[in-house]
Amino acid sequence: MKKPETTTKELDVFFKSFLDIEGFIGADNSLNGIQVDNDGSVVKKIAFGVDASMETFEGAAAVNAGMLFVHHGLFWGSPSVITGNLRLRIKFLIEHNICLYAVHLPLDQHPKLGNNAVLAELLGLENIEPFGAYHGRKIGYKGTFPKPVTIEEAVKKIDFMGRPPVGIFPFGKKEISSAAVMSGGAADSARDAIENGVDLFVTGESAHQVYHECMEAKLNMIAGGHYNTEVWGVRAVMRHCNAELGIETEFVDIPTGL
Repeated sequence: MKKPETTTKELDVFFKSFLDIEGFIGADNSLNGIQVDNDGSVVKKIAFGVDASMETFEGAAAVNAGMLFVHHGLFWGSPSVITGNLRLRIKFLIEHNICLYAVHLPLDQHPKLGNNAVLAELLGLENIEPFGAYHGRKIGYKGTFPKPVTIEEAVKKIDFMGRPPVGIFPFGKKEISSAAVMSGGAADSARDAIENGVDLFVTGESAHQVYHECMEAKLNMIAGGHYNTEVWGVRAVMRHCNAELGIETEFVDIPTGL
């Protein structure tokens, strides 16, 4: 049986059919979508990763992927001079005929396949609602636990790909009944968590400027790591591609420890 294959234009239509890329224009300057195209060849395999780094590109090439889908792309709105590392990255993609597809905030926000939705699911939250305004859009989620958990139990539920979280801050209740989730570099959203009266805030990076605010407000916080909290969306989209397209996929895991 012939393996499924498709063009980058067709894949662009497919991704935009469930990721709200158009809806985030103006709120997200990440240039979501195709950032570097291939030569028009059909794509037989898609690699998935978190960052548009040379290491990730090499991993995609090693598994013969014709497209790489990432959360953090090469471009962030402002014009970029194509020199140095950026030039080398683009040169590598062109030489290996790999299309680079990047999706930032729409992947954080997606209610089922997004980083924050998957983290909320891993925690086992119920009564889930949007949380945490970022550039005018709520991209995180909050909810309640079916029964109270400890902060250690919450960490085990997420597991963070078998890697320890960057920081655990048990400032609040021992029995945690509610939580808010905002992946990546969203430490400042701890203030939103305090305003919402939740017991636990889960994010990627911790930050000095919110440490004392969390302590004084008795808010528990887990900083799982920027990378560790943002593998979930790309992996969920990867599974969706398998189910809907039947195309071959592979996750390229390049953890930063941050």
